[in-house]
Amino acid sequence: MVHIQEVEGSSPPPTTIRQVPNKTLTIEQVLSLLAETPLRIAALTASLAPAQLRSAPARDEWSANDVLAHLRACADIWGDCMVTMIAEDRPTLRAVNPRSWIDKTNYLDLEFRPSLRAFARQRADLLAVLDPLPRKGWSRVATVTGAGAVLERTVLFYGRWLAGHERPHVKQLSRIVNTMRGYTAPPVSGGSR
Repeated sequence: MVHIQEVEGSSPPPTTIRQVPNKTLTIEQVLSLLAETPLRIAALTASLAPAQLRSAPARDEWSANDVLAHLRACADIWGDCMVTMIAEDRPTLRAVNPRSWIDKTNYLDLEFRPSLRAFARQRADLLAVLDPLPRKGWSRVATVTGAGAVLERTVLFYGRWLAGHERPHVKQLSRIVNTMRGYTAPPVSGGSR
């Protein structure tokens, strides 16, 4: 586990994440988990109002919107790695931290439901590439630089990493939703924003 530092005024508050993928996930499990994530998020958050989705349950915790923004940043980085590895023969990729990438996006500022729709479209596009991939294609390799030692990673590595990383965040969303169901947004004052 690694503790991620908060970046003032940008990224969501700190959290603890898995640094390495779950090596036991099969290709079929990876595909299943990747397909389920947007559906599970939609089902979990369907009953929450926009204000609840943007509110953190406690200080130094993430809101549902923060979690979704983080998942989108991870999907951008690791999903793009997989697509590049499938499209190119042994590419060299530069490691990018999703926590840095999120600051280059507007994901934290977006309304939850349109952002979730974009995440679901992105996931459908990724699965359209991964679903027909023959078993041997999951072994396609890239050289990854910029994260210390030069590494070799496979499509399956990134698939396991993405699917495995999303699982605890979906559980985190479940906890947030359960807390927020009891939350009532404060009244809006008559002043301008």
